[in-house]
Amino acid sequence: MSGRSPSPPGDEGGPDLGEEAGLGRSWPSRRGRGRGRAPNCSSSRWELQPVSSVWASGDSGISAMNEAEGLRQRRPMRPQVITEDNQAQETKQGSAYSNRVFQMTFMMLAVSLTIPLLGAITLLNCPIDPQPLSFKEPPFLLGVLRPNVKLQQAKKLFENQLIGPESIANIGDVLFTGTADGRIVKLENGEVITIARLGKGPCKTREDEPVCGRPLGIRVGPNGTLFVADAYQGLFEVEPSTGRVKQLLSSQTPIEGKKMSFVNDLTITQDGRKIYFTDSSSKWQRRDYLLLVMEGTDDGRLLEYDTVTREVKVLMEGLRFPNGVQLSPAEDFVLVAETTMARIRRFYVSGLMKGGADMFVENMPGFPDNIRPSSSGGYWVAMSTVRHNPGFSMLDFLSEKPWIKRLIFKLLSPETVSKFVPRYSLVLELGDSGTYQRSLHDPTGQVVSYISEVHEHDGHLYLGSFRSPFLCTLNIDLL
Repeated sequence: MSGRSPSPPGDEGGPDLGEEAGLGRSWPSRRGRGRGRAPNCSSSRWELQPVSSVWASGDSGISAMNEAEGLRQRRPMRPQVITEDNQAQETKQGSAYSNRVFQMTFMMLAVSLTIPLLGAITLLNCPIDPQPLSFKEPPFLLGVLRPNVKLQQAKKLFENQLIGPESIANIGDVLFTGTADGRIVKLENGEVITIARLGKGPCKTREDEPVCGRPLGIRVGPNGTLFVADAYQGLFEVEPSTGRVKQLLSSQTPIEGKKMSFVNDLTITQDGRKIYFTDSSSKWQRRDYLLLVMEGTDDGRLLEYDTVTREVKVLMEGLRFPNGVQLSPAEDFVLVAETTMARIRRFYVSGLMKGGADMFVENMPGFPDNIRPSSSGGYWVAMSTVRHNPGFSMLDFLSEKPWIKRLIFKLLSPETVSKFVPRYSLVLELGDSGTYQRSLHDPTGQVVSYISEVHEHDGHLYLGSFRSPFLCTLNIDLL
């Protein structure tokens, strides 16, 4: 007997274990790992015996056999103790997994909805073809421009009796203005009296404007008559005492091959010979003024009408929404508010600079509307809206992003977009060289908003508005 334990089944025909030199440790042979011959089932050598008797002899104990086979016993598992921390960790892991699933589902849903939505938006028509514009950073509202609440001292006149009194003129103490329903009215002894109508009624909706007419700029001529710029009809002369209306120039008359779609403001020489006026656009009408601003159309013009020869000349063109106009006291130049570009330009009509143009004020803190003389020798400028700095100016932000403008007007109507325009009211007084002399503010538009003109008379400022249903007055001594 060699003292070796019997070979397990399948390891006949050779020694099973080899001795490692000097160590006395037995290692399993390759055949001991189950690669021996198949057992002969008919041999009596392999009669069934109790397991205990088969492995009892020699060093056939369980631990020795495991070691001989090169197997490692598993250590007994320690009992797992479930604590609140373990439960919290499992809950956290489950929550994180749920969040990931939700995020992935949401993203897939968003993509599946966004792609067809973008396709549908692409097919929508856009009423404007916006042009990229470049602005300087708006001036800081500091010093003379520092915000105040002086406009909140204004008093409302004829509330709900006037709609959109855009421009104001006076003969003595009697005021005259045009309204959104196409009338020319006089304001006397606390009453609103209609003296003329430039178009035909009814005048109830936005669609009625072209037929009804919309009086904008209004001035008093040297002979005591009123000169009126109607956005749709053209230039008129109105006799205030009789209401007689005379059309001087029809807006249907092409001027150098272009029609006038938006006659806006006018200013007259002291002898009444020349009328300088603006045609804000040959494409957009007054009712589409927001589209004109947002598109940045540069088809506006400054024109000259001769009341004697009835000739019309184009003095400036390529303007972006030319608006208010005002002759200088010496009548050597005309100021033109270029609303979209937040600046006032100057065109020389006499003197050495005749026919030339330059910048009177640029990069203004708002978008200028009408310009009127001040008693100090300068000019009052009504700002249709403000460019906040510090703060956010929507029009400045959108100026270099035509694609955003296009998207906005594909999805929203102009009426809806106009609701996002801030109601901040601002009036500026400029010196004769264009420097800022003072500013009047109503940051919330509580009392007066959408100011279109400042008319000074007898120690008071009269504030016109293209939308408000009233006129405002402000005592200059209180400023």
